[in-house]
Amino acid sequence: MHTIEPFYNWRHLYQACEDSQSPLHGYFNSEVHFTDRIFDHIIHPQWDSIGCETLYLKVLYVDYAVGYAIIEFFGEWNDAVHNDIMRVKRDLIDEMLPVGIDKFILIGDNILNFHADESDYYDEWLEEVPDGWMAFLNLRPHVLDELISYSIDMYFVLGGALDALNWRTKTPPQLYAQIAALVQRRLG
Repeated sequence: MHTIEPFYNWRHLYQACEDSQSPLHGYFNSEVHFTDRIFDHIIHPQWDSIGCETLYLKVLYVDYAVGYAIIEFFGEWNDAVHNDIMRVKRDLIDEMLPVGIDKFILIGDNILNFHADESDYYDEWLEEVPDGWMAFLNLRPHVLDELISYSIDMYFVLGGALDALNWRTKTPPQLYAQIAALVQRRLG
């Protein structure tokens, strides 16, 4: 697992650690020291921690003018034991909403497992973005099944064309435009 890195081809466009409006402003990632782990597996040092035991992330891009963020996740999203949605909501999303971010592109290629629990934080998140949305890309089938079985899927735009999107070949504005068009078709 230590070889799975966050996407880095947009680093010349945006780095959350250098963005004074980012909740991760000043966050330091070692380039060589592997200190974080998921269970007994060491992970690549470029993943950012927000206090979850088994879930890490990387804010890949934020556009304040348009109001969207692209966030890549890695690990096990565990609401049942670790209440990961509370950490994601309180320590990341709640910090982004006041600066105008209300559209979230959540990349799930590397979400290895998902364990659901209560939906309170999902309810709150959805209520706080009345003109925005949350879209999940490329979720693994068993992760999507878990979201659906606990009705967490109703909070996100996901599935269909979003399950096999080759997002790495696009620029952030291109990805946003494609996702926004899909969201408008589904919600419209």
